[in-house]
Amino acid sequence: MSFPKYPAYKDSGVEWIGDIPVGWQPTTFKTVLVLNDGGVWGSDPDGQNDCLVLRSTDQTIDGQWEIKDPAQRKLVAKERENHVLEKGDLLITKSSGSEFHIGKTTIVDENVASLKACFSNFMQRLRVNNYCNPFFFWYVLNSPVARDQFFYLSNSTIGLANLSASLINNSHIPLPPLPEQQAIASFLDRECGKIDALIAEQERLIALLAEKRQGVISHAVTKGLNPNVPMKDSGIPWIGMVPEGWDYSRLRFVAQFNPSKTEISYLPLNEEISFLPMEAIGDDGTINLEQKRKISDVQNGYTYFRDMDIVFAKITPCFENGKGAVVKGLLRGVGFGTTELIVARSVPSRVIPEYLFLFFQSDIFRKPAEASMYGAGGQKRVSERFVRDFSISLPPLPEQQAIASFLDLECRKIDTLIAEQKAMLALCKERRAALISAAVTGKIDVRAQSKARAA
Repeated sequence: MSFPKYPAYKDSGVEWIGDIPVGWQPTTFKTVLVLNDGGVWGSDPDGQNDCLVLRSTDQTIDGQWEIKDPAQRKLVAKERENHVLEKGDLLITKSSGSEFHIGKTTIVDENVASLKACFSNFMQRLRVNNYCNPFFFWYVLNSPVARDQFFYLSNSTIGLANLSASLINNSHIPLPPLPEQQAIASFLDRECGKIDALIAEQERLIALLAEKRQGVISHAVTKGLNPNVPMKDSGIPWIGMVPEGWDYSRLRFVAQFNPSKTEISYLPLNEEISFLPMEAIGDDGTINLEQKRKISDVQNGYTYFRDMDIVFAKITPCFENGKGAVVKGLLRGVGFGTTELIVARSVPSRVIPEYLFLFFQSDIFRKPAEASMYGAGGQKRVSERFVRDFSISLPPLPEQQAIASFLDLECRKIDTLIAEQKAMLALCKERRAALISAAVTGKIDVRAQSKARAA
C-alpha cells in the first residue's frame, strides 16, 4: 500500500533526517523532555522498601516488554520515590553491556505503571512534556532516526561505552505539531499491528519447524531408522528403550574433550589459522571461516580445535540455541575460537564425528544439559564434567553413518523451510522499520489515515 506525501517540504538542516514537511520543526530531544535521568544501581544497604526494578533484559530488541524474572531490590524511600515509573515514561537501554542493543526503547503503559516499579542504571528514563505524545516518541526512538544516532554517538567517543543524558539531549529529531504526532502514533499502531501479526505467525512457524527438526534428530539417535527392530532397555532413564545391538557409554570413553594445543607446537607462531568467534557458528551446523588470526595472537586465552572436531557453545543462550558444528575446511587444518566452546574429538573406533555431533544436537542431551547449567542470568554454562559423564547410545559404526546420512538429508529439507520463513520474517521487519521511519520523518502523510490518539 502506498501513502501520499505532504504538499510541501523544507530542509531540516540535518543530513540523516533530510527534508521535513513545512510546519514541522527540526529540534533536539532536550527541547521536548522534562525528565532525562538514570536509574538505581542496586539494593541500598540502608533500604527498607522492597521494590521491583525493571532491567534492560526485560526489554526486547523491538521495544516491547518481556518481564520474565523481576528483580526485587531494597531502596530507601527517597530513591524509590524518585525512580517510580509513570504511564508514558520511555526507558532506553544506554549501556553497551546490555545485550549490545543500545537504544532499544520501551514505553510504560498502564500495565507496567501498575507495578509501581523503578528501573536500573543500565537504562535511561525519558519523559516528554505535555506538548508531546509519548507514543509518537516511542516510535521515533525505535526508528533509525534515533537508533542510528545513538549507535554512532555511543561508539564515537574514546572510552565511552554507553549513552549519557547529554548525548540523548543533543540528538536530532523532527517535531510535528501535537495533533500530527497523535495521528502518526494512531496510524502506526494500526499498521504495525498488522505487520506484528505476520511476524508472530512467521516466528511460530519457525519454532514449529525447529521443534520438528529436534524431534527427527532425537528419535533417530535413540531409536534408529528401522521402526520394526527389536528393542531393549538401555538402563538409562533419559534414553529409555534402544534397538538391540546398540551399545551405550559415557561420553568420556568415546571422545577426547578440549584437546591440548601443544599438538600444533610445530607450527610457526606467525602462521595464520582459522578463527571462530561465537557469531561465526550457526545453529544449523554451519560455520563461517572468514576470520583468520596468527597463532601468536590466539594461543593463549582461546579454544583450540582441528578438522573433524565437534565444537558447541557452553554458555546461555547460545547452547540452548544449538550453536555447534563439525568443523571442516580449517586453514592449515586447525583453528581457535571463543573460550565459550566445548571441543569433542571422537574416538574413531567408537563413534563417527557426524553422529556424535547429532547426539549433542538432540533433546536427549540438550534438555538435561540445560537443567545442569550453573551460574547466574546470562552467564550460565554447561560444565565439561557434565558432558564427559553423560551417557550416549551407540549403534554400530555402519548404522551411525546411515543415521548421519539420513539426518543430513532430512535436516537440510527442514533448514530450507526455516530459511524461507526467516527470509519472510526479515522482510516483514524491514517493512515495519521502513514504515515507522517514513511516518516519523514526514516522508509520508498519514493524517487522513488516522484517528487522533490521546496521549
